[in-house]
Amino acid sequence: MPPALYALTAGAFGIGVTEFVIMGLLLEISADFGVSIASAGLLISGYALGVVVGAPVLTVLTARWPHKTVLLTLMAIFVAGNAACALAPSYGVLMAARLLTALAHGTFFGVGSVVATGLVAADRKASAIAVMFTGLTVANILGVPLGTWIGQSFGWRATFWAVTLEGIAAFAIIALLVPKDDRVQAAEAGGWRTDLALVLRPPVMLRLLTTVLGYAGVFAVFTYIAPMLTRISGFGPAAVSPILLVFGGGLVVGNLLGGRLADRSLVATIFGTLAALAVVLALMMPGLGLPAAAVILTGLLGVAGFATVAPLQIWVLSKAEGAGQSLASSFNIAAFNLGNAIGAWAGGVVIDHGPGLSFVPLAAAVFPLAAMAVALLATRTGREANPATAPACPN
Repeated sequence: MPPALYALTAGAFGIGVTEFVIMGLLLEISADFGVSIASAGLLISGYALGVVVGAPVLTVLTARWPHKTVLLTLMAIFVAGNAACALAPSYGVLMAARLLTALAHGTFFGVGSVVATGLVAADRKASAIAVMFTGLTVANILGVPLGTWIGQSFGWRATFWAVTLEGIAAFAIIALLVPKDDRVQAAEAGGWRTDLALVLRPPVMLRLLTTVLGYAGVFAVFTYIAPMLTRISGFGPAAVSPILLVFGGGLVVGNLLGGRLADRSLVATIFGTLAALAVVLALMMPGLGLPAAAVILTGLLGVAGFATVAPLQIWVLSKAEGAGQSLASSFNIAAFNLGNAIGAWAGGVVIDHGPGLSFVPLAAAVFPLAAMAVALLATRTGREANPATAPACPN
């Protein structure tokens, strides 16, 4: 893999820390600003909303810029947003700063995926995307615990200053290693309206819906994994963080495994990883009652959940081949975050209005099964839309 890929990984690491570290700082932030923990939790939802909205909008606004210029601009926004978080004098300003930071998220991963696939041979594209997303998985294993420790030891603002410095370093690495690209992204495609029309075609929209449904299943459980481990599995609060490290290790394994398998057979990997995710979620319902099984299944949730990421990303890119790739890729990042929000909401409904916490994994298993049904429809729609080229497509 070329060094430029690891520059993208560095950017992904910083963005991943920013997205998830807030979960470990809710108590400190709520106490500092005098708001409830639930209100502090809205900083997570607000960030996700910023990704969903910002990914397509910012991609459209930068559609005629060279890829490297876009990436550097996004990292500059990332640095400014985190510095604003560190300096925020009120809860409202912190929320606005989180929204600003989120604008860089979707477009970075969207454009970064296009850049990553352009750096390698055709049979390594999914693996290249997986390498970039490794930054996101490592952020969960190392960056989030470290950022939480910094925030608890030196104040939550120190965490955002640390992430700001990481963003500056990522900016410099991208500027140094990512090759210059003078080609205007959308000139040959007729502009963003043509790209948007390509994204809104049924084959692409069905693939985006597959992403939403597949990842909703992951976050329906992951959002409530701490109370599941303490109230169902019987672990003490101090055991949750080490178990989440097991989950993070599963993310890394699943991410790289999914990319490698997708390079061999994309569609088979799509259906295989979604089926594996459904099985793991279904097994978690009885398995959470056994401490050892709960730890193993938490790790397998990370493997199965993130094994879907690179295949789903390259699947959308393959249908947008030749035009609109950056926009389609950014839409898919937005789809992942929309799935996060839907999954968290659905899990909450099961807890508050349904059979309760122990049934959340079984309810979550419905999402990847629905994703498989949509994926099947997407493959058939794709063949009908491109009958002449279907045999030659990687999907």
